[in-house]
Amino acid sequence: MRAVAVSAFRAEPALVQLPKPDPDAGEVRVRIEYAALNPCDWQLADEGPDAVAPPVFPLVVGVDYAGRVDMIGRGDNRFRVGDCVFGRVGGTPAGGGTYCDFVSVPQDSAITLVPEGLPLRTAAALPSAGMAAAQLLETAVLRGHESLLIIGAAGGVGSYLTQLASARDLRVLAAVRGDEEHRMRALGAALTIDTTVRPLEAAVRDACPEGVDALVDLVSATPEAFAAHAALVRDGGIAVTTRGVAGPAALPTGVGGIDFRLEPTPVLLDVLAAGAAEGVLQVPVDIELPLEKAPQALDRNRAGGARGKTLFAL
Repeated sequence: MRAVAVSAFRAEPALVQLPKPDPDAGEVRVRIEYAALNPCDWQLADEGPDAVAPPVFPLVVGVDYAGRVDMIGRGDNRFRVGDCVFGRVGGTPAGGGTYCDFVSVPQDSAITLVPEGLPLRTAAALPSAGMAAAQLLETAVLRGHESLLIIGAAGGVGSYLTQLASARDLRVLAAVRGDEEHRMRALGAALTIDTTVRPLEAAVRDACPEGVDALVDLVSATPEAFAAHAALVRDGGIAVTTRGVAGPAALPTGVGGIDFRLEPTPVLLDVLAAGAAEGVLQVPVDIELPLEKAPQALDRNRAGGARGKTLFAL
């Protein structure tokens, strides 16, 4: 089968040929039709995961997928051959990635049926970004009529988070790079800040003189950068990072910090898929590419400034 993989950590991803995986007992093999790009894809390929299992190379890139069940492993199984499914693999070095034609996954992992009327293309864009947005909102413990500053709001996670937060009557301040005001307003943002045009601090202080109630930083890769954004949170507020940089030294006095870790579940996938199928949740697909273009797309994503999801059609 075709796969985009790395031969070592920090090696360049390349299109290779690998054997099809055979499903073990309790697993299903999925013929992937769409895979979605997430920043964790290139982060895993560059740095390796936080796991004790030794890496298995070539390491196939990717965690999100949608496709059809192609084969069932031994024993009882809740899926059947031909089922349309989508989900997220574990992102561990011993497991298979999703930038490939086939993947085998446990039936009790983050995989579920695609609801009728939801295209596979749309389903593939939901797992990591959608689940992260939903869990980030719960992590920030916001209940309505409060302010939420999102750094990197134009990307996949930020686009979902903006919608979910707005639906909860939160005042979303969306920090982006470039002219995204019309799109972010359509997703529910109360204020869009183009940081290439206006300093973030001045814009936030004008809108919330005492500071925002919460921050979700999807971008900052260093404690110093995160601290600069956390300084915009009011005393007693909370600052959340998806990049693991919320050490005590990075936080102003009186601001709580959280290093967010995604906990994928099939139940959450069902909720997101239902919202997308009913049109309540817009799915922000930026571009669709053939699998062969995945290495170049990963390079572009490293540079930042994503606007919605990148999908690979297989």
